[in-house]
Amino acid sequence: MEPTKPGNKKLPDFDSLNDRIIVTHSSEPMLVIKTNLDPKDSTEDNPYYKNNSRTDTKAFRNYFEE
Repeated sequence: MEPTKPGNKKLPDFDSLNDRIIVTHSSEPMLVIKTNLDPKDSTEDNPYYKNNSRTDTKAFRNYFEE
């Protein structure tokens, strides 16, 4: 008797998928809190912002300033 493989036969093998990014977990927990001491402009002193033509400033501000 052959063992059966459960699951949908139409789904591709997980190892063959190339449209996903799998990152390793952080070595320590992180807590990010927005306070009244934060600058009003989210691009100021932000390590994730790079002032170049590739960065969409409007989308960046929408993301960080909600």
